Amino acid sequence: MMKATFVFLFCSALFGSTLLGSLAFAQDQGAPGCGEQNIKFAVKSKKEQHNAQPDPGKALLYFLQDDSNFNSHPRPTTKIGIDGSWVGAMQSNAYFFVSVDPGVHHLCAAWQTTVGPGSSHKTAAAHFTADPNGVYYFVVKDTWWQDGGAPGIALKPLDSDEGQLMANKFSFSTSQPKK
Repeated sequence: MMKATFVFLFCSALFGSTLLGSLAFAQDQGAPGCGEQNIKFAVKSKKEQHNAQPDPGKALLYFLQDDSNFNSHPRPTTKIGIDGSWVGAMQSNAYFFVSVDPGVHHLCAAWQTTVGPGSSHKTAAAHFTADPNGVYYFVVKDTWWQDGGAPGIALKPLDSDEGQLMANKFSFSTSQPKK
């Protein structure tokens, strides 16, 4: 059972498409978008840019990890799930992208390992509707201040201009499931 701390409702327009959804910050990985909890990824990041276009009839999702408010090292590795399967992972101010079919999708961002002391938000979830040929940006914001407050994670949609700006500043991540 997923225990949500709070839910944000939002409505946003990206590339002329309506994006409707709700965000829930969960205490566990029971969110509909998450994959199996025991899957872990090896991640590599490079300071290179990849500007992709959606495959014909598909939507393109960019996931960006923003650790600018995570005041500790090492920073978390964050895995991303779509519709119950992990699709990749990233670390420390990096991004990757993936194509999806049009329609409703459930997203999940989860820390691969425990970060910081005490209980914290280790998983974030959202759902949205992808339009054919649409390009969408989601940011994972990791937070932790050593002088107070529990570590936390949030998954939020980004305006396409802000998403492109962040991707140009961040490293590109590739990941493979660990064996």
